Amino acid sequence: METRIRSIAKALSWRFLATLITFSVAWLLTGQLHLAAEIGAADTVLKLGSYYYHERLWININFGKKEPPEYQI
Repeated sequence: METRIRSIAKALSWRFLATLITFSVAWLLTGQLHLAAEIGAADTVLKLGSYYYHERLWININFGKKEPPEYQI
């Protein structure tokens, strides 16, 4: 079962990595450290919330889920 705290932890770890990628690409394209940081920050704020709600929505979708066994030995 996915808990809310697990969804938050997954969202934060993914956003850290994704922000580094976005920041690096923006810095390479613009050559401006400050602008790259602003782009990375805006990307993080928007996508962190989007990812969390996307993850929570998928918990309610049964597609691809397997039923847990009634008992385990």
